[in-house]
Amino acid sequence: MTDTDPLIVSALLDTETQAGLDAQRQRLFPSKRLVVGAHLTLFHALPGGRADEVVAALDELTARPPIAGRVRAPFALGRGVAYRIEAPGLDAVHAAIARRFAGDLTRQDSRRPHHHVTVQNKVDPETAKATLAELVASHAPYPATVTGLALWRYRGGPWESVREFPFRGEG
Repeated sequence: MTDTDPLIVSALLDTETQAGLDAQRQRLFPSKRLVVGAHLTLFHALPGGRADEVVAALDELTARPPIAGRVRAPFALGRGVAYRIEAPGLDAVHAAIARRFAGDLTRQDSRRPHHHVTVQNKVDPETAKATLAELVASHAPYPATVTGLALWRYRGGPWESVREFPFRGEG
């Protein structure tokens, strides 16, 4: 690949969890700003010119089993709402990618990850506050499984899917 647009790495969630979060995002996100489905981003801007190396790294890291996790309580983003995702095994995956591309990480990508899925953003604070109250009142933590990783190209708004990397190990 020779494209230099930034690369995004996200975690793939089990089908049921993904469908539920997608449905909430579809309902709560401003439609004019909804360019991608619900996602758990691990890296926002890996170097596009190193795509072959990123692909190789993701292929190596997905030789492991799926990662058990939980969808925790929703929290405020100021102008939106997200769910915390607890998946300790995902921290090790993030750390391995961060070490491999340390010299090319943005400030955002070099920070310790706080895994989450945003279901609402870019709304006024009052709407976000009402959404948070609604989601907190109806939420109970539930299990989720991280089933792999996905690689995307950032195209100035929309994301272009490059490839998915399912976890291949026995769990």
